[in-house]
Parts: sequence; C-alpha cells; structure tokens
Amino acid sequence: MARLALGIDLGGTNVRAALVDRDSGRIVAARKSPLGSRAPEAVAAAVVAAAREAAAAAGVEPGQLGSAGVGVAGQCLGVSGVVANAPNLGWRDVPLGAMLERALGLPARVANDLFAAAWGELRFGAARGFSEVLVVFAGSGVGAGMVVRGHLVEGARGVAGEIGHVRVRPPRGGAPRRCGCGQTGCLEAWAGGMNLSARVREDLQAGAATAVREVVGGDLARVSPAAVEEAFARGDAYARDLWEEIGELLGTAVANAVTLLNPARLILGGGVLMGCPGLAAAVRRHLDAAVSPSAAAGLTVAQAELGDDAGLVGAALLER
Repeated sequence: MARLALGIDLGGTNVRAALVDRDSGRIVAARKSPLGSRAPEAVAAAVVAAAREAAAAAGVEPGQLGSAGVGVAGQCLGVSGVVANAPNLGWRDVPLGAMLERALGLPARVANDLFAAAWGELRFGAARGFSEVLVVFAGSGVGAGMVVRGHLVEGARGVAGEIGHVRVRPPRGGAPRRCGCGQTGCLEAWAGGMNLSARVREDLQAGAATAVREVVGGDLARVSPAAVEEAFARGDAYARDLWEEIGELLGTAVANAVTLLNPARLILGGGVLMGCPGLAAAVRRHLDAAVSPSAAAGLTVAQAELGDDAGLVGAALLER
C-alpha cells in the first residue's frame, strides 16, 4: 500500500479523511463527518472513525498505510503533535498526535492546515514547478504556508506563517477587535470569515443602512461574507466601503509578507477570497500598491487549484 497515503483535514465543524495516491495526488476514497463535540477525546474519535471509513472504502486497513498526516486549523508545535491553540475548536495544548497514534496504531504527523494546503499546491496544484512559494488563504480564518527551497517553513516551534495573527491598525480609527486566539488587533479578527460575519451582524443591529439586510431577509443568522458580496454586486455603499477596508488590511499584510519573503509564486485561496470577487479585487489592488517593486519583479500570482482538497492532499503527503 506504499502508493496510498492517509490525509486528514480537521476544521472547526467537520473532519475529512482521504486516501491519496502519492504519485498522482488523486483522492482514491474520502469520508466527511461533522463534529458533534469539540472536546479533544470526541474529536479524536471522529477523526479515527472517518479515517477508518475512508481506508475501508479504499480496501485497506489504516495500519497498512505507515503513517497519517493531519492538517489542523490552529497553531501546531511542529513534530510534537501538540495543538497549542485552535480557536475554532476552543483548544489549548492538546496532544492530538499522541491521541491519534494510540487510536490508529500508526504515527501521525500534525501540522497547521495551511502548511498542508501549501504542500498540496506545491506537489499537485498551482505551485508545481516553483521552489519559493507563499500561500495565503482567507476562509473562516486567515492563514499562510511558506515553501523555501522546496521545503515547508515551519519555524522554531512550528508556528511560522501565522499571518492571520499579525497585528494591524484598526481601520477608521476604531477599537481593536478580539480574535479567537485571545488577542486583540489580529488581522483575522477583521478579515476572517467568522469574525467578519460577526462584525456585520453588529453593524446591522446598530442600524447600518445596507442591502445586506435585504439579502438575508432580515435573518441575522444568515449573514455571511457571501451576503456582503451580493450586496456589493447590487452597488451597496456599506458593502463597498467594507470590502475596501478589509481589502486594504488583507492586501497590505500579504504585500508585506511578499516583500519580506520574496517568493516566486503567490497563491491566494480560501472560501472568502474565492467566493467574494469584489473583495478579492480590493485585496489585489492594495497588494499591488503596497508590495516592494523589487519583490514584485518576477512574482506570479495565482488562485489555488486544489480548492478544499489542498489540505487533504497536502496532509497525506507531508514530510514526516
């Protein structure tokens, strides 16, 4: 079974497990399960169940696969397997790797989900042929993965690339917003999809005049970045100003990262960026305006090719 590898993508609400062909990056079998509880033991059990189901669908036993790769939406401490901080799960210092190794009976490599996505895009996606790559995703949160000389950059403790937790100046002179990580003023507190939706709900409750209210039929539970994008497409001034504000924050942060790292390839992805072209255009405009010309020379920018599968494929193929 050397050609098959087990990849797991653990988010805040679902776990996905897949058997991936090492040679082609093709997903041979996959299973997705909702997380009924976010308690570490319950999540580990859901991960193991999904992994076993995916393996069974491919006609193998998990123990035959040699190892498992796990991408987690959180800060992971390198090869220790410890998830130091996963805001969407409410975790602090959870030894997920050891838990999964005991349950699955095979080594488990735990890494940040954007590390996994970057590796997937490098091997079989939009970063093929490049050795210096920066991958930035804006979805429910904001994160980045970096490849230098063909290898993932994880940092001294495994928490490199946390672009979502760099501090940014509050737009319009407002007060810093609290991030799920527990700090205030993080980029993710403004540009992450969950926090962005919460901010729009607050504005609507405060009486903001915007077509977003019409888009969601007055139901604040339906507020999402997609609803803001729909209002933007209708010419709504609130949505236009919000996308300009968030586009400047995110675009400038990405520009600074490009200036610092000088990648040859920048890959942008994530559900918020890919699902909101008005926001994506603002991000790109501010990125182009803020990046150092010397770092921009020769840089190519592309959308992620593997979509939601980038993390699964990359996790399966992570360097052990």
